[in-house]
Amino acid sequence: MKKLAILVLFLSVALLSCKKDTPAFFGESVLSFRLTDAPGPYDKVNIDVQGLEVKVNDTTLILDVNKGVYNLLDFVNGKDTILVDDNVPSGKLSQVRLILGDNNTVQIGKDVFELKTPSAQQSGLKLNVHSDLYDGVAYEYTIDFDAEKSIVHTGNGKYILKPVLKVFTNSVSGAIKGVVSPASARPVIYAISSVLDSVTTHSDTITGKYMFRGLEAGKYKLSFEPVGTFRDSILSNIEVRTGVVTVVDTVKFK
Repeated sequence: MKKLAILVLFLSVALLSCKKDTPAFFGESVLSFRLTDAPGPYDKVNIDVQGLEVKVNDTTLILDVNKGVYNLLDFVNGKDTILVDDNVPSGKLSQVRLILGDNNTVQIGKDVFELKTPSAQQSGLKLNVHSDLYDGVAYEYTIDFDAEKSIVHTGNGKYILKPVLKVFTNSVSGAIKGVVSPASARPVIYAISSVLDSVTTHSDTITGKYMFRGLEAGKYKLSFEPVGTFRDSILSNIEVRTGVVTVVDTVKFK
């Protein structure tokens, strides 16, 4: 399978501009999908990826996915893994469907619990995407699987998987990364936009590193809520720009 290099955003914008009046799609584009995670308070979160479908020009296409059981916590703080790298007809991409199998589990300490999926989601997890795919252009998307928000504890040792996902194009979003010290503070970190939308992550318990990906451009505030007797902290007026990873100062807890 021939792979094309990912073209940067300004080229895509230029193509959109020059074809805006007559959006004739032809030929093939390359779609890549990667999997990443916002960390949660678990030791392992294993999800059974069995398929990935896209809707292009109102036609559902089954892509050649790397099937298997993935521990989401292996893909945090900027790490990810490739799920799909495949050719599709150029045109209008409107929907992505991630299909999971039955072998989903969560590990807490030494205990492993089965993750049941509600019947309404057993046909696949739908993500709406509205993108134009042009001939000869490659597009890379990342599926962000929020482990913490996706697992519901129902009691009696039972857990349900209600996946909370978002998908973003790497070239049309920005990121924030940094470090907390000491790593033992283990803060919950909130990235709050100027319109008060927020996303959550945790720092790595060994290195203290953290990263937010897929953020829209704009101003953000980071709010840190550490464990124990450490004091909360805030970083304000952080600018996120498209295609840029913004590195912020180390947060030192007292």
